[in-house]
Order: sequence, then C-alpha cells, then structure tokens
Amino acid sequence: MLSFYLMYTNAVLKLNERLFTRHVEDDETLLIVVHKHWLRGIRYLFWPSVSFIACWVLLYMAPFRAVFYVISLWGVVSLVWWLRNFFDYYLDAWVITDIGIIDVAWHGWFHRQSARVLYSDIQGVSYEIQGVTNTLLRYGKIGVEKISTGSVISLDNVPNPRRVEGLILKNMEAYLHTKNLKDAKHVQEILSTLVSREVQLEEFDDEDEEEDSDEK
Repeated sequence: MLSFYLMYTNAVLKLNERLFTRHVEDDETLLIVVHKHWLRGIRYLFWPSVSFIACWVLLYMAPFRAVFYVISLWGVVSLVWWLRNFFDYYLDAWVITDIGIIDVAWHGWFHRQSARVLYSDIQGVSYEIQGVTNTLLRYGKIGVEKISTGSVISLDNVPNPRRVEGLILKNMEAYLHTKNLKDAKHVQEILSTLVSREVQLEEFDDEDEEEDSDEK
C-alpha cells in the first residue's frame, strides 16, 4: 500500500512538472499545484470511461470485421473525449510558487489561459465551505483579492481549502519579508552612495580652498 502511494505521488509530481513548469519563470520555484477535488475528476471522466469500456465489451460480444471498424472509430472518439475531459479537469488549477500564484485554465485544445498574482499584490485570502457534502469531504472555494484592481480570482471544489489558505499566507509572509530585506539593502546602498559622494565633494572643496590659499 505504501509503495503504491509513493508511486502515485511520484507520478503526479512528474505530471505536474511536465504540464505546469511552462508557466513558471526561470528564477521562480514551483511549490505545489492545487487541483479540484478528485470527485470532480471522476465526474468529468465517468461517461467517457463508460463509453470506452462499452465499445470493447461490444466488440468482445460481436467479434466481426464490420463491427471492429465501427468499434475502432468509437474507441478513438471515446479516447479523445476522455483526454479532453481529463485536461479540462486537471489543467484547471492554481500553481503556487515562491513569488506568487498562477491561475491556469484550460478551455479547449487551442485555448489556454493563465493569470499571475504576485504576493505583493494580494489584499487577502479567503475560503468557503458550503453544503453537507462539501463539509463532510472538506472541499470548497478559495479566493484571493488583488490590491491593484480589487478583483478576486477563485478556484472551486478545492480539497482542504484551509490548508491551501495557510500555505499561501505562509509563502506570502516569506516573500514579503525577503522583499523588505532587499528593499532595505537597496536603500542602504543608495544612502551609502550619497554619503560617499558628499564626502568626495567636501574633499574637492577643501582641495580647491587650499589651492586658492597657496596662490595668494
């Protein structure tokens, strides 16, 4: 059981890395990918799976050449249907990195969309669990409000949204702390440059005064 769980986790990590790394910048670290609850995945994939299995059951019951061609076409259509619904479920996710959140949406084979929100542009993080089923299975809606526009980006049917909220707040705090340190260091460097320039100007003024006194 443990080995199966490890294999599953490793497969998910590799799949996430392959599908979502393209949205991450070179100087950015992917921390976690937040998907919708697995029950939503079953709902997306149930009928395509039934269709794909049914076509091969029918072929087993009627193994004729004419039926084989029809079943093959049916199987290909079912497989495309299954892949389309899988991507529609799996690629509708949040990519949480060390500098912000990337809201990824898949609307079709030729329509993808992503929006990035930096931690410095986040006004607040909230979650909502509504309904008996959602409460029992602990999944709900999580949202992030932007400072710049006041708009809210959200993701529905997230498993354990409270944990996701805590993870976002933790990374947000670390990012802002690092940013403040960099800003303070930058200000310190500017002040140091200004002071050194003032010292140099005073030295030049002293040298000019000494030259004027020598000439007199």
